[in-house]
Amino acid sequence: MYLRKIQRRNKDGSVARYLQLAHNRRVGGTTQAEVLVNFGREDRLDVDGLRRLVASINRYLGEEDGVAAPLGAEDVGPLTVESSRPLGASWLLDGLWTVLGIDSALASRIGGRKFRTDVERTVFALVANRAIAPASKLAAAEWATRDQVIPGLDALAEQHAYRAMDLLVEADTHAAVQEAVFFSAAHLLNLEVDLVFFDTTSTYFERDEADDPDGEASSLRQYGHSKDHRKDLPQIVIGLAVTREGIPVRCWTWPGGTNDQTVITEVKDGLRDWRLGRVVTVCDTGFSSEANQSYLRRAGGHYITGIKMREGSHRAEQALARQGRYQQVRDNLRVKEVRLDGDAGRRFIICHNPAEAERDAARREDQLAAIREELTRVKAAREADAAKAKAKAAKTGKRPAAPSDAPHRKAECALRDHPALGRWLKQHPTTGRLSIDTAKVAAEARLDGKYLLATSDPDLSAEDVALGYKNLLEAERAFRTMKSTLDLRPVYHRLDERIRAHVLLCWLALLLIRVAERRTAQTWPKIAAELGRIHQVTLSGPAGSLQQTTRLTDTQAKLFKDCGVPLPPKMSDLKTPE
Repeated sequence: MYLRKIQRRNKDGSVARYLQLAHNRRVGGTTQAEVLVNFGREDRLDVDGLRRLVASINRYLGEEDGVAAPLGAEDVGPLTVESSRPLGASWLLDGLWTVLGIDSALASRIGGRKFRTDVERTVFALVANRAIAPASKLAAAEWATRDQVIPGLDALAEQHAYRAMDLLVEADTHAAVQEAVFFSAAHLLNLEVDLVFFDTTSTYFERDEADDPDGEASSLRQYGHSKDHRKDLPQIVIGLAVTREGIPVRCWTWPGGTNDQTVITEVKDGLRDWRLGRVVTVCDTGFSSEANQSYLRRAGGHYITGIKMREGSHRAEQALARQGRYQQVRDNLRVKEVRLDGDAGRRFIICHNPAEAERDAARREDQLAAIREELTRVKAAREADAAKAKAKAAKTGKRPAAPSDAPHRKAECALRDHPALGRWLKQHPTTGRLSIDTAKVAAEARLDGKYLLATSDPDLSAEDVALGYKNLLEAERAFRTMKSTLDLRPVYHRLDERIRAHVLLCWLALLLIRVAERRTAQTWPKIAAELGRIHQVTLSGPAGSLQQTTRLTDTQAKLFKDCGVPLPPKMSDLKTPE
């Protein structure tokens, strides 16, 4: 007699297993199994009852101290779990990497050179690391070897990671890799590239000194205007162009002291070489100089740009002074188109957000209230000091001495230099006393909830111009993703080429996660957390070893399906002893 397991497949595809007590009998020259007892389904088995039965048999046989073999043990011996590593997120990224044709694009740019390691797999491992668990390249090499399954890559050494970065930058000369990758993705996703949104950001380095601008290998890390409010640290400037869907088009890396007004020509020329067709470039007020606007119109191009309203621009003042009716576009947006004499090639669009106007007014009133309170306090303190000096003089019979005004002047200086409150103050030319600048307050009240746009495109409606400019937030969202989700900083590199490679790896990771977010309608952190629960388990035993993937939930399977990526195999890499 023996225990045996049988299984049956249900109509829905699931498998049910049953446990039976059987005995082999010889019938007509053949051996047939005769079922003596059906113990029922294995997942509903009364294990304690079986243990009591085994103990009862052992007592009858006089082997009460014997240890029964574990239930389910097979003749082939037990299996040992060798390792268990997450697979799901890297499998999805690798599927998108292949679907978007990034692997073939890299292979075509790197060329037919032979290397001991797979450069494309190494680059993918570094990109996956930025998307899943951002770390230094040394930590990324250990992560790809021990902590995460990277399809097609068994192990990664640090020196191979740096070599792959050098080859990536070398292949991306004149943005060749970015061009090949983007057009492959644009063809697959059917992207519209009629509007390109461009913006810049900065990222700093934790070091005390900047690079020598004329250095041979390191010159990018320079002091400049920091958008992270760290002007005390050297930095680099990063430019990014994205589509209206937020898909990154191309990235640039410049020295930290680069001014926004000086990069538009390079951006325009770089995208012109890609032959994207008729493109309208959208950028904010930092790029709105007359020279930049003129350059963006070359070769039939057009622009939508924000115009600074508070710096005394004559054109801006003229546009804002023009009368006319607003057109309601959305619940919180009204637009008005203005054309100025002598400027036929440019249209101005005044946008007004009523809800933002209320917030501007409330914020300004809170600041004015704080100023009035502080000025009243300083005045009362000054009068109290004068009264004390007068009372002291009356007691002594001496002429009252002028009290020290230094503490009060110090308080007024602090108020005048306050970054938010100082803008509303003016100083008397003779007494030096502070007061609220009512003319400035009235001028700002006329701009509540408004922003001014300019465009050279004659065909776009005022509504399309306003909504197109609002989509510039996609570029800002891309920078937030690079700095938070992908951990653009800290940057652990010193050489310029390695810094550029680091930014390029972040660009590739951003492309993959934006495609995943677009296809699944979920955020990448949520996708990565769900797929991170899928593990690849390595099992070994006397009969060999294999890798088994944990069972997928319906939610996990849907993520793969929505992205067009095949499911990871249930079992793989079966090896038998030689």
